[in-house]
Amino acid sequence: MRKVALAGEAWLSYVWLTSLPPGVLPKMSKPTPHLFEPLDIGGFVFPNRIAVAPMCQYSAADGSATDWHVQHWMTLAMSGAGSVTIEATGVERRGRITHGCLGLYSDENEAAAKRTLDAAKRVAAPGTRFGIQLAHAGRKASNRLPWEGGGPLQLGEDPWQTVGPSAVPFDEGWNVPTPLDADGIARLIESFVQAAKRAERAGFDFVEVHGAHGYLLHEFLSPFSNKREDDYGGTLENRMRLILEVARAVRAVLPKRMLVGARLSASEWVDGGFSPEEAVAVSRALKEAGVGYVCVSSGGNFAKAQIPFRPLYQVPFAAKIKREADIVTRAVGLITEPEEAEAIVAEGKADVVALARAVLADPRWPWRAAAALGAEFTPPPQYLRSAPTMTKWAAPAEPKRASAA
Repeated sequence: MRKVALAGEAWLSYVWLTSLPPGVLPKMSKPTPHLFEPLDIGGFVFPNRIAVAPMCQYSAADGSATDWHVQHWMTLAMSGAGSVTIEATGVERRGRITHGCLGLYSDENEAAAKRTLDAAKRVAAPGTRFGIQLAHAGRKASNRLPWEGGGPLQLGEDPWQTVGPSAVPFDEGWNVPTPLDADGIARLIESFVQAAKRAERAGFDFVEVHGAHGYLLHEFLSPFSNKREDDYGGTLENRMRLILEVARAVRAVLPKRMLVGARLSASEWVDGGFSPEEAVAVSRALKEAGVGYVCVSSGGNFAKAQIPFRPLYQVPFAAKIKREADIVTRAVGLITEPEEAEAIVAEGKADVVALARAVLADPRWPWRAAAALGAEFTPPPQYLRSAPTMTKWAAPAEPKRASAA
């Protein structure tokens, strides 16, 4: 495997070469940690196996990125992660979760995304790839901002009518969605297509189709929310029809140089819901439709599900899909320690580790992981002085000595 660093000669020349005797060259004998090996998906190469997962910021203006997104995307760009996936982005205005959610349904959205992405790319770590998650919130749309209490918008808060596979609300007190008819489904697919084209023009390297967390495509997959009796309901073959049609349509309009991924909730944590076995079948079908990877999450579609939130709780789902569907997988969910992430990849449980909360808390997590695992890394030259500190952070603490009697 070719040895790849978060960056290259700058750090070597700055530290190693200036500290070695004349005529002595450094020997690169230590193997590259698995987490920092490149990943090639059909010719689309990520420089390492660390991904920044999509994280809603609820800070857009009618779907358009704002100054908040400029600093946020630039911060993520400098993280050293092999890929950065921008937050769930509505393919139409009514597909947003809240009034503050990002969108890619207008010329203004597209222009703002391009400006923001251009700024991020100017400071990005070498090789970092940028993607955007295309989404529709379905019956979970028309909500308040989380820090304003969340839950459905009420009269006087500019609510809108939600849509879904069936007239089944997410929970008591939630809006009853209008079931999409054949024309509505056709328009929805076209909305994904147009958003994908906008993503290409804005300069993104890949797109991710959001089929998780109880949003519209997941709602079609789940027997809890999908009570249809037509070609989009009933059997798994019918329930997966929409996400496959969206994936094929998106793949067809994007150039081969762009990767298409998907996110799935592999379990609803309730008997009778969309299951890990069904997620394997959907992943196989997505691969046949041209999808290059699946980011494996869980939950979000059953309000009263008892989810066992604990470190690495979703990794077994990623391992199952990787093993049984033979598709590149990303593991995500309460992965916080570099050694945990390294083990996931080294043991073949997933090909990529995606981080969300951990990167919000520490946007330099990949730098610290490189130090902890012994990988090469180069901060931007303005931050070179931080490197020794990160090495110290990664070093094990010395044992406490008993005081003399």
